[in-house]
Order: sequence, then C-alpha cells, then structure tokens
Amino acid sequence: MASLILGPQLRRVTRDQAVLWLQTDAPARVTVRIGEASVTVDTFETRGVHVALPVITPPKMTMQYAVELDGEPVWPLPGMPPSVITVRDENDLDATIVFGSCREAKRHPDPDALIAYAARAMVHEQPLPDLLALIGDQIYADDVWSFAEYVELYRQAWSEPHVRWLLSTVSTVMIFDDHEIHDDWNSSAAWLAEMRARPGWEDHLGAGLESYWLFQHLGNEPAAKWMPDDWSFTVDIGRTRLIMLDCRGSRQLTGERRMFPQAQWDRLREQAQADCDHLVLASSLPWLLGPAIHHAESAMEVLSHRYPKMEMLRRKYDLEHWSAVGHSFDELTEVVEAVNRPATVSVIGGDVHHSYIAKVRPGLHQITCSPLNNSVDAKMRLMLKMGWWRPLFGPAALVARLLGVPRDHIDWELLTKPYFGNAIATLTHRGRTARVLLEGTRPDGTLYPVASADLT
Repeated sequence: MASLILGPQLRRVTRDQAVLWLQTDAPARVTVRIGEASVTVDTFETRGVHVALPVITPPKMTMQYAVELDGEPVWPLPGMPPSVITVRDENDLDATIVFGSCREAKRHPDPDALIAYAARAMVHEQPLPDLLALIGDQIYADDVWSFAEYVELYRQAWSEPHVRWLLSTVSTVMIFDDHEIHDDWNSSAAWLAEMRARPGWEDHLGAGLESYWLFQHLGNEPAAKWMPDDWSFTVDIGRTRLIMLDCRGSRQLTGERRMFPQAQWDRLREQAQADCDHLVLASSLPWLLGPAIHHAESAMEVLSHRYPKMEMLRRKYDLEHWSAVGHSFDELTEVVEAVNRPATVSVIGGDVHHSYIAKVRPGLHQITCSPLNNSVDAKMRLMLKMGWWRPLFGPAALVARLLGVPRDHIDWELLTKPYFGNAIATLTHRGRTARVLLEGTRPDGTLYPVASADLT
C-alpha cells in the first residue's frame, strides 16, 4: 500500500473549491472526506514522484477533513489536532495574511519562526490567518544538481510535524526567489552566461523549475489555471488583493534590463487597479532597501555596464534588487503611486535576512520579513545596518547622480529598527485600517513582538 510522504497541504481555497496537495511513495487512489462531501482522485507521476491534487467543494463553514490512500486512513496523524478547511463568509471583507521568506532546513542560532508560529497555532492561542504567503527561498538548492536532490530538500523543509500540520490547515501560496534554483539566479546576463558554460547547468535549471512547479506552484491558482504563462498570480481575500510577483524567472537580462517583459508589466498595472481596500504586492526582493544600499545598487548597475569586472563585486554582495535591474525600481514605483482606490498599499518582501517596516507616506509601506530560519554573518549584518545610516544617504545618492542615475521620485523612512533574527509577519486588515506585526523567536522556541506599525 502507498504511504503518505508529504502533506496534505491546503493550497488555494475559494468559495467553490479547496485545492489540496500531497505526495505519496507509490501510485494511489486518494480520497478526501469533509462532512458529507468527498472526492477521490488518482496520483500522477513526474520523474518517479507521485503527487495528487484533490479539489473538493467544501461546506460553507469550518470543518475537519480526513485523507485516505487506497481506502486506508492516513490523515490526521495520531496525536495531532485535526486539520480543517475554512471557507470564508462572503460578507467577511477583512483579511489576515501571515508571511515570511528564507527558510533553510538546517539548524541556525535562533529557533525556526515558522515552527514557532505553527506550534502556537496548534494549541489555538490565536485565530488562524486567512492565508500564509511564503515569498521565496523555501529551499536552498545551490549545491544540488539532480531532480531527486530537489525532492529531498522539499521533504526536509516540510516534514517537521508542526509545520506539516500548519500547511494542512491554513491556505498557503508560494513564490520562488533565487535559492530554489541557484544563488543569484538570473541576476545578470553575465551570471547566466557563466552558468550556461558549466556542464549540467541546463539539467540543473530544468530540475529546479520542474520541482518548483510540482511542489510549490501547483495549487497557487484555482484548478483551471495550473499551467501559467508566467509564475505571478493574484489572490483576493475579502477587500484585500494580494499579487504574488515573480522577480526571478521572467527577468529580461539583455537589451533593456527589466524585472519582467512588457506584457507582465501591463498585467501588473491592470491587476493593481482592482476595486479593493488594501493592495498587497508580494515581491521576494524588497522594493525599498536601506537608502545607502539602494543608491549603491543603482550606481553598481551603471558601473557594471561600463566596466565588466565590476560585475563580480556586484555579485559578491548580492546587489541585484529592484534598483539594480534597469529602470525597474521606477516602474514599480509608478505602479504603486498610480493606485488610488485602496486605503493601503503594502509591498511585502524577504531575501535580505533582516526585517523592517519602511514608510513612503501614510498608506504606502515596505514590509520586509526575512529570514524564517537562516542567519547572516557579522560582516553582512554591518553592511545592512549601514544601508540605513542617514549620514550615508546623501553621499550614496550623489555618487548615483554623478553616474547618471535619475533622481528617485520618492523618499522613505525606517519606522522600526532592523531586526536580524528569525521572524514571521502578520498583516491584518480590518475595514479600511491595516496593521502589521513582526514577531521574532525566543531561545525556547516561542514568539515575541519585535515591531509593529499602523499602516493607515
């Protein structure tokens, strides 16, 4: 009989359907039961990996569900709380989104923030959120090359019992950053040319993308939209619109460097004009960095084109964010500045291994939460702190101007002191008000508030 390896995971949930994801060790018939409803599907196989995507029409309330393989119960596991599917009341206009990024399976100095959050949720200390958004670096595949190694990384990432239960109960969406494929993936044309010259790179890239599609992307969209024309997608929760942005796979690296080709920019502008109270753009790479680093990246973008040897310096310090990709920073700024319906626009991000809240103006913020479970060395921590040192803002901006970088159309200020431990964030929308809470981990594996802000 087949066994359950990973899952079940609750992915996209709408009023009409709930998509679940699970992996087995052999072909199987999978049955999901919730109340009087049930659905049975067969697993499908990709490179020896068996996955099922049951889609069930849930009742209009929160109810427990169970999973069977070939008629034998396999979920919930003994001793664990039951998993539930929650369908929101169509009259509920509020939203709670939990998010974070950069979660490496190996141990780090601080306890894993996702495990800490899941352990708290398991004992019902707080209401469950409407959505969990994992915004990049769910695995670290820099040193793996085969599809089987990718599969093992996902098993390591999602097997921890508390996390496994959380993913079975809270609707979860995901987007990749670079480490799902390789460190600095698509950071520049020179980087890509160097990787293509390595034996086995195309196989590595193919295995990475295929495993991402299989383990992360399936279920991000309703069942009818599982094959994307790009990896970005949109989720609506009450009066909140969340747009998950692909900042890696679609980069335009030659000619005019851009985060996305024109068609995707056009789609983003259209989606951002939704009739909503709150707009959330999830970008694995923060839109707003420490200003000194922001100006340094825009300056390095120019220098790397003029002096190719500067490319190695840019790569060494991961200077690859919005201001380092052509005029993409200005393009994204134009998108968020053009939005006039929502009470708040929040750009949420990760990647940079420190967490902070930055404000452009009331209602427009950058919220960065990184890492869920990782660390940063002392040298990089100092550099990141220097990015927020006000005395460096002017000189860094002056260098960028002298190199021909246009002046930014916006200014931003840090609302909270950068936090460098493992962290998880909660974005809460009530009516047209919004608030964010950043929580870090204590040595005993519990969470505590490290920063919060009223976004309205």
